[in-house]
Amino acid sequence: MKWTHDWVTVRASILLTFAVAVLSIIVGLVHISTGGVDSALAMYVPDGVRRAVGFTGTLTGFTMLGSAYALKQRFRVGWYATAILLPITAIQGLLQVSPFSVPLVAVSVVSVPALFYNRTRFDRTFSPSPTQLAAGIALVTALSYGTFGSYALREEFDGIVTLTDAFYYTIVTASTVGYGDVTAAPSSELGKLFSISVLLINVAAFAVALGVLLTPAIEAQLSKALGRMTDSQFNLLDEHVVILGYGDLTEPIIENLSDSVQFAVITTDESVARRLSDRDIPVLTADPSDEEPLQRAGIADARAAIVATENDAKDALAILTARQLNDEMQILAAAMQRENVAKLRHAGADRVISPSEIGGRLLANSAIGKRDAEAASQQLLGEELD
Repeated sequence: MKWTHDWVTVRASILLTFAVAVLSIIVGLVHISTGGVDSALAMYVPDGVRRAVGFTGTLTGFTMLGSAYALKQRFRVGWYATAILLPITAIQGLLQVSPFSVPLVAVSVVSVPALFYNRTRFDRTFSPSPTQLAAGIALVTALSYGTFGSYALREEFDGIVTLTDAFYYTIVTASTVGYGDVTAAPSSELGKLFSISVLLINVAAFAVALGVLLTPAIEAQLSKALGRMTDSQFNLLDEHVVILGYGDLTEPIIENLSDSVQFAVITTDESVARRLSDRDIPVLTADPSDEEPLQRAGIADARAAIVATENDAKDALAILTARQLNDEMQILAAAMQRENVAKLRHAGADRVISPSEIGGRLLANSAIGKRDAEAASQQLLGEELD
C-alpha cells in the first residue's frame, strides 16, 4: 500500500480522532471509578491533579466526539478544534500516570501527524443555519436565565449559595431529574413560580435543540429513500471515481471498483438510484451531462470518470461537461457503436473501448483455437484458468 494514499487519508484522520475521543472517555471513567491505578510515576503527580484529569479527560473525550463529527463534515473549525484537543488528551493521559492511559497517549501522538498531513482537506467553513443559530441562542438564554435568576433569588431557595449551585439547580430542573436537594423554600411563592418558569423554558429550549440535531438524520433517510447522496457522503469523497450514467456495463464496473476505490454514480433513473442507495452506494439522481450534479459529486477531486451507457450521444455530452470541470482526471468511455469511438475521444475521453468489437474479436479468436483469446476471456470474466 502507498502511505500517502492508503494510510494517511482523510478517513484515517477522522477514525483516529474518534478513537482518541472514545479512549479519553473510557480512561477517564475508569480513572474516576477506580481512583486510578498507581504506576512508577504516580509519586510525581499530586493526587488532586490525577483526580482532576480523570474528570476533565472524560469531558475532553465528549468534546472531541464533536470535533470528530466536524472533521467528518470537512469543517475547518473541526480541524482547529482537534488540533487543540489532541495535545490536551495526550497531556491528560500522561498526568493520569496509569497503565490504562498508555493507549490514549499513543493514539493521540499518532493522530497528530495524520491530522496535519491532511490539513488542506478540511476546508469547509461552518455557516450555521438560522434554525441552528436560534436553537443555540435559545439554549444558552434558557440556561443563563435559570442560573443567574436562581442565584439572584437564592434567598428564596434552599441549597443555593454559589453560582455553581445555581447552575446545578438549572441543569437538574431542565433535565426533569429533580433530585430534591435544591428546591424553592416551602413558604416562597416567588421561588415556586420561578422554578416552574425554569422548567418550561428549558424544556422548550432543549426540545428545539434536539429537533435541530435530529433534522439532519431525518433528511439523510429521506435522501436515501429518494436515491440521493447525503452531504456526509459527498464530503467524504476524495480521489474517487465518478460513474456518469447507468447501463448494462455499470454493474460490472461497480463490482470491480467496490473493493479498491471510492466511487459515486450519477443517473437519471430514480428506480436505479433507489436500488443503489439501498446498497449504500453513493448515488445522485440527476442528468450526468449537467454541471451542478457533477460538482456536487466532487468531480474536481475525482481521479477518474467512467461513461458507459447505451447512448453514445448522451455520453459525449457527459464527457464534455466532465472535461470542462476537471481537465486532469482520466475519462474512460465505452462506445456502443464502433464508429463513435473517435467521436468520444474528440469529446474529451482519454480511453474509449468498443465492447462489441472486443467481444467479437475474442469470440472469433476463440473459435479458431487461439489460446490467448480464451485466457483473456476467462480473466475478464473472473474465471480460473484451466
